Amino acid sequence: MKLSVIVPVYNMAADDKLTWCLNSLVGQTISDYEIIAVDDHSTDNSLTILREYEKNYPDKFKVIASPDNRKQGGAKNLGLAVAKGEWIGFIDSDDWITPDFYEKLLARAEETGADMVGCDYHLTGEHSMKIGQIVHNNTPEQSGELTVEQYRSLILDGGSLVVKIYRRHIILDYPNRFPEHIFYEDNAISNSWMLRAKHFEYIEEPLYYYYQHDTSTVHTITKTRCEDRMEAARVMVREARQFDFLKDYYPEIESSFTTLFYVNTLFSYMAGVKNKSYRFVKALGKEMKETFPGFMENKYYIQRVHEEERKLIRMQQRSTIYFMLYYKLLWSYRNLRKKMSR
Repeated sequence: MKLSVIVPVYNMAADDKLTWCLNSLVGQTISDYEIIAVDDHSTDNSLTILREYEKNYPDKFKVIASPDNRKQGGAKNLGLAVAKGEWIGFIDSDDWITPDFYEKLLARAEETGADMVGCDYHLTGEHSMKIGQIVHNNTPEQSGELTVEQYRSLILDGGSLVVKIYRRHIILDYPNRFPEHIFYEDNAISNSWMLRAKHFEYIEEPLYYYYQHDTSTVHTITKTRCEDRMEAARVMVREARQFDFLKDYYPEIESSFTTLFYVNTLFSYMAGVKNKSYRFVKALGKEMKETFPGFMENKYYIQRVHEEERKLIRMQQRSTIYFMLYYKLLWSYRNLRKKMSR
């Protein structure tokens, strides 16, 4: 078997989201592949739809029904447990791909000897094959037989996991799998996978359609989602320690943790969670400082985090109460300015 594609599915039956994804998968121009669709204990009609595809495409479509809800990481782990392919790929069940997506990625791997291949993607808000907003997922400078500098670049800007395929051994020759019962599971393990690769190839072409809608993970901000992001960052650091690459790539891991655990969580929480908790914000800042005491001196932090955000973070590190009061006043002032400018 050349390729296994794992699709975690949870409540995607509405608005043809799931059928768009599955139709793009069964219509791939390669023949030697399997689709492993894992229903994560959906409460809608998703499993019924999956069973229909399994019935119609018995040679390539396999359904696993999880007895409980494990989130995407748990569903992916169930798929990995039965995957037979030399290559492993993933797709989110509300996204879709061009018919030659996997053909092009596999062909590039065969041409170059790469063990990890990726491409660009579209952002789109409609079900169509029209070109949407193109996101360059990687850079040509990251391609080739990987050097220390390229590994550093991939840790900082590795891009999305779903637009890549991986040689089987990169994932399955190691004991660790995705963290379960949380979102942001890709962030937790992607560094480990990239650092196991020896040769990465990047196709500068958007072949993946990333569907933007109101129920997308990135558009839903709750305290629980913030806690999931924090846990994913903790797992990322544990992986770096376990597989002994924290020392060699300390500034890059520190920067990645700071962004995922602290910067993104702090500002999305303050902007998106209605009933804000002083204890939550204080504990967030305290754990950040305990995990990486010198994070504010990190060169990537200084280069990549906006000056105003760094100012607010310094404030939060000194006084959570003062930070929350200041942020509330700042937010109210900006909203007032917007209303007055209409």
